[in-house]
Amino acid sequence: MGPPEEEAMRGRLERAGQSHLLRFWAELGPAEREALLRPLALLEPEELAEHCRRAAQACARERRPCREKLDGRMEPLPPEVVGSVGSGDPAALERWEEEGFRQISQGKVAVLLLAGGQGTRLGVPYPKGMFDVGLPSHKTLYQIQAERIRKVEQLADQKFGSQCLVPWYIMTSEFTLGPTEKFFQDHNYFNLDKSNVIMFEQSMLPAVTFDGKVILEEKGKIAMAPDGNGGLYRALVDHKILADMQRRGIQFLHVYCVDNILVKMADPVFIGFCVSKGADCGAKVVEKAHPAEPVGVVCRLDGAFQVVEYSEIAVETAEERHPDGRLVYRAGNICNHFFSLDFLREVAEQFESQLVPHVAIKKVPYVDEEGHRVDPLEPNGIKLEKFVFDVFPFAKNFVTFEVLREEEFSPLKNADTAARDTPTTVRRSILSQHYRWAIKAGGRFVAQGGQPIPEKESFSQDEEPPAVCEISPLVSYFGEGLEKYMRGKNLPSPFLLDESKAEF
Repeated sequence: MGPPEEEAMRGRLERAGQSHLLRFWAELGPAEREALLRPLALLEPEELAEHCRRAAQACARERRPCREKLDGRMEPLPPEVVGSVGSGDPAALERWEEEGFRQISQGKVAVLLLAGGQGTRLGVPYPKGMFDVGLPSHKTLYQIQAERIRKVEQLADQKFGSQCLVPWYIMTSEFTLGPTEKFFQDHNYFNLDKSNVIMFEQSMLPAVTFDGKVILEEKGKIAMAPDGNGGLYRALVDHKILADMQRRGIQFLHVYCVDNILVKMADPVFIGFCVSKGADCGAKVVEKAHPAEPVGVVCRLDGAFQVVEYSEIAVETAEERHPDGRLVYRAGNICNHFFSLDFLREVAEQFESQLVPHVAIKKVPYVDEEGHRVDPLEPNGIKLEKFVFDVFPFAKNFVTFEVLREEEFSPLKNADTAARDTPTTVRRSILSQHYRWAIKAGGRFVAQGGQPIPEKESFSQDEEPPAVCEISPLVSYFGEGLEKYMRGKNLPSPFLLDESKAEF
């Protein structure tokens, strides 16, 4: 970069109030100077200044001792927008499943994975999808999800006699794109067609101090962070993903988070429910475990459907119950969504610019005035994030679908030193589910000496299942078709039913 370009960049940073970023310019080599300026080149001075101003303002609101509670503006979900796997109407579930499989068989359904976060809280230096939770098969989250896609394609083919594909879009970030691409290459895309696995990157935004200054992480490096999973909507346009979906004939998207080990990929029941209702946007929810569970609640706020964070609701409101004892505000958000392609296009073209960023106050490493790196002990920086559910208010026809937590939601967020959402708890969740499937299919578990292991129909989420059983997604997508392998059979513990033992 020559002197004229340098002067132009200095001018741009001065206009944005960020000239401190060039404090160590004289000490940097050409490659370091280029690396420093690369992320800034993507932001116009006005855009950078606006980002910093909004961050500081939002942070000031967030840190007020008494944030406004939203109770007076909230209403529970009206019954007409709520479906449930526990609706007590098996015929409706069958209809929805049939409709979902029909859409899949016609090639109209894709899945989109939100995988931009690093495994920081999990304590690993690689993306969460690459994590092995310790199942007998040692399959990673990515492998489990890939095999569920293959199985749902196969089930749709069997049902409607057509060869279909479910494209897998994976939104990564600057941190996760390279490792994720290499992991898929090294594992031959888990036997999926490589052209059907489409990876793209969400944007990165500078981290900002409480007084609105971009943070220098190193002398020649700005502290950047992914723009939240709501960065999806901008990334769909920037990387021409919407155009790719249109070209493939996709009409409906199932969007989910990488860390849920129980996720039903392209769930035919959920998709069929949403399509049958003519929905442009839908959210899977689970019943809150207790009033104080720190999860967002799907409800109506000022007449529009939204997710309200637990911290924004007064205790009395969180504890309100219906006469049947169930919580009034019980629809816990699990980052598992349905979108029509038309709605996503509308969001990208009209509504994305209206999304209000959320504030994450973090400990962000920085260099001090002398150029020494500092790892702060207290939060010192702001990262602005958009969330995927921020678009709910723009939907013309929004629906929710309540599913059973023990069957469909067990996220991996923390290392085993934590109390919940750990490798141990997610492993237990999937092994418990597979044990229930095996018992329902008529299997009997026996100990090494041949003596029966007493059955248990139900056990708490904190209990290990009575026997260890893992069933490959390539054998059964959701517990179907297991009788021929299990009815009347004595099964050892641990027991692994994989595709090599199954007849196709």
